[in-house]
Amino acid sequence: MIRTATVGLLALGLAGTATAAELKPEEQIQYRQAGYAFMAWNMGKIKANLDGNYSQPQVQAAAETIRAIANSGMGALYGPGTDQNIGDVKTRVKPSMFTEREEVGRLAMNFINAANELAEVAALGDEAEVKSAFGAVGKSCKACHDQFRAD
Repeated sequence: MIRTATVGLLALGLAGTATAAELKPEEQIQYRQAGYAFMAWNMGKIKANLDGNYSQPQVQAAAETIRAIANSGMGALYGPGTDQNIGDVKTRVKPSMFTEREEVGRLAMNFINAANELAEVAALGDEAEVKSAFGAVGKSCKACHDQFRAD
C-alpha cells in the first residue's frame, strides 16, 4: 500500500524529477503522448487476445508494459506551459487538469491500481480475470479522458 501511494505521488508529478524539469514544455507533451500511444498499442494487443486466440505470454508482456508506464511518473510531464499547444505540438489536455489536483490524483491512483491489478492477473493466466481487469483499466482511462481531455 505504501508503494502504491509513493508511486501515485510520483505519477502526479508532485515530486517532479530533474529530468522532466529539464525538458521544454513541447518535449514534455511529446513524451507523454508517446507514453500514452505505446500504452494504447499494448491495450490493443490485450484486446486482440481476448477477442481471438488467447496467448497468456503475449497478454502478460503487454500488461507488464502498461504497468510500467502507469508507474513511470508520467505526471511529471504535465509541467507549466503544457496545458496548451506549442507551435506544431498539439495537446488535448484541458486546463482544469492543472487546477483540479485532488481529482487528478484520485483518477491517477485508480489507473495505477487498475494497471497493477491487470499485470498481476495476467501473470496468473486466467482469461476471465484478465478480461475483468482489462475492463477496469479501460474504465479508469475513460474516467480521466471524460474529465480532462478535450476532443
